[in-house]
Amino acid sequence: MERLIFEAEHDMFRASVARFMAAEIAPHGERWRREGIVDRDAYLKAGAAGLLCLWADTAHGGAGIEDLRFDQIVIEENVRGGETGFYLHLHSNLVAPYIAKLGVPVLRDRLMPKVIAGQTILAIAMTEAGGGSDLRAIRTRAVRDGEGWRLNGAKTYISNGILADAMVVAARTGEERGGQIGLYVVERGMTGFERGRKLDKMGLAAQDTAEIFLSDVQVPAENLLGDPALGLAALIEFLATERLIAAIASMAAAQTALALTMDFVKTRIAFGRPIGLFQHNRFRLAALKARIDAAQVFVDRLVLLANAGQLSGEDAAAAKLIASELEGEMTDLGVQLHGGAGYMDEFRISRMYTDARISRIFAGSNEIMQEIIARSMGLDERDWPR
Repeated sequence: MERLIFEAEHDMFRASVARFMAAEIAPHGERWRREGIVDRDAYLKAGAAGLLCLWADTAHGGAGIEDLRFDQIVIEENVRGGETGFYLHLHSNLVAPYIAKLGVPVLRDRLMPKVIAGQTILAIAMTEAGGGSDLRAIRTRAVRDGEGWRLNGAKTYISNGILADAMVVAARTGEERGGQIGLYVVERGMTGFERGRKLDKMGLAAQDTAEIFLSDVQVPAENLLGDPALGLAALIEFLATERLIAAIASMAAAQTALALTMDFVKTRIAFGRPIGLFQHNRFRLAALKARIDAAQVFVDRLVLLANAGQLSGEDAAAAKLIASELEGEMTDLGVQLHGGAGYMDEFRISRMYTDARISRIFAGSNEIMQEIIARSMGLDERDWPR
């Protein structure tokens, strides 16, 4: 289906990004998956190619392009022809905006040029053991210490946890559950900041995930992001964009899995004809293609709304819910129609299947997405008498 949100300049940009992914990222994917981590050099190359933080201020070396369609193209082409474990969208679209929009000028001026160049790799540390998607359950503590802050606690499942040079860390500044939360930039080399083991995962083998530990980490005042009492509100605000970014990636994966499967079912012969011609198989593919096309239109529309500053939390939750469920269904069907080959990691569909499973969990589990949507419909149990 033709997508109508892109203009000629976007098409030219997509072609250049596709060439970059094919030349600089894809050839290293197998080794990265084997080693469990992406080369730092990948971020430097992406920075040199102008693919990181496209929206960032030109004064810091960014392109100043506040058009999410360009970022959407980078994410889509990385999924299609790069390596899904190369988490440049986390770096550029999920973490860097906290620094650029909430950081004081001295912090922005010091970090953003290196972030845009790929010299400083970013991560965000919200999740804690036992907390999951419940941000109000954060136990990591930040207390004032002179002009700065002292952080203590632990975080887990941190994407880019090994590679990251700077992490946005959420820490409690109030006493009670659901109280005040602050956001702090913790940097490589700070005393008391340690990384745990690199965690083994079901999928996304090339993407490094780790635990981190904070023991009396001294964070200077300039590394505080925004109001130390309003970090939760900031997280909730930024999460809408994060969920749209997740939906963009899931749609690209669903589209790619559909294309891979179509190629396979047209050439795999069983009982004297391509397996794609069996009615059951072609009907299932047709039904999924119709739903994928419809969801793509929805996600594309939300990208335009985000450009206009009109992206709502409930719409972003809906996009993340629909797209991640479709990604899971399409990769599952892809494995099934590949037969025994689909179970072999040498076939990409096998890796896409295991990669897809996290999409229904990260950026808020899909159960949380349904809760957000239900509450937006007026079905909020907190508003009803017990």
